[in-house]
Amino acid sequence: MDLALLRTFVTVHRAGSFTRAAALLGLSQPAVTSQIRTLERQLGRPLFLRQARGVTPTTIGDELAHKAAPHLDALVEITETGLDDESSLRSLHLAGPPEFTAERALPALTELTGEDTQGFALRASFGNAEETLEGLAAGHHDLAITTARPRGALLTATALCDEEHVLVAAPHWADRIGSGTLRLKGAHALEDVPVVEVHESLPFVSRYWASVYDSRPAAPGTVIVPDLRAVLACAAAGAGLAVLPRYLCAAALDRGDVIALQDPPVPPLRTYFLVVRTGTLAMPHIARAHEWLLRAASDWA
Repeated sequence: MDLALLRTFVTVHRAGSFTRAAALLGLSQPAVTSQIRTLERQLGRPLFLRQARGVTPTTIGDELAHKAAPHLDALVEITETGLDDESSLRSLHLAGPPEFTAERALPALTELTGEDTQGFALRASFGNAEETLEGLAAGHHDLAITTARPRGALLTATALCDEEHVLVAAPHWADRIGSGTLRLKGAHALEDVPVVEVHESLPFVSRYWASVYDSRPAAPGTVIVPDLRAVLACAAAGAGLAVLPRYLCAAALDRGDVIALQDPPVPPLRTYFLVVRTGTLAMPHIARAHEWLLRAASDWA
């Protein structure tokens, strides 16, 4: 059986779409369709059910993918490790949210860059979860960090770490509100405090309010800036309250630039996932970066 046909089949199975598989393989959609039809004729069985949006594997298709995919991935690993040009560095393309990628992931991965037999060149891009996963699925990135767990077989996600969220404000706001008033009135004590956020929908503040106060924030956003580092700077300057990841505001809390307004027994958490296209961990530079980030994440807590 032609290995090229099997490779196309496994890619379609993981992508759930001829169109997406064609983009990943660098082929035209008609070429992918023709290869799948050829394989189906050779086997005498249909491998996919065509639907309005994408394809769904038949029972035979699932069985073939289960048997063939590990061997194809192993062949990729042999090719990558045995035939790669050691005189040039492989490039690792990483994508993720700007703040976490800049503060956590990139400093960890830069230890792996350089001109050695296992090093790689590092390229990074920033985006939200939807943009990042779409780019990864389309083959624009090798590794992605996201707060959304992807669906389907094309992408494989591993929990990376949990991020604790903290409600903070400049010291004069903490003095004005008063810890006793906040304990007594809860969210009502914060209704007149301006809000600093990354988006008009107040994603961080709304999630915190729902988790801690079982309510929705009353005040609209006063300062909206699409970067959590800028949110911290504005909060420290006295613009209002903000909800921030603890790793990002820990130094500001230690210096007293901002004060934690609440200390809930169960703080709100958000999980980050490390995501790859299924099968690409057979490539040594991706596997090494993946393992390194998981190891680094054990110290971030």
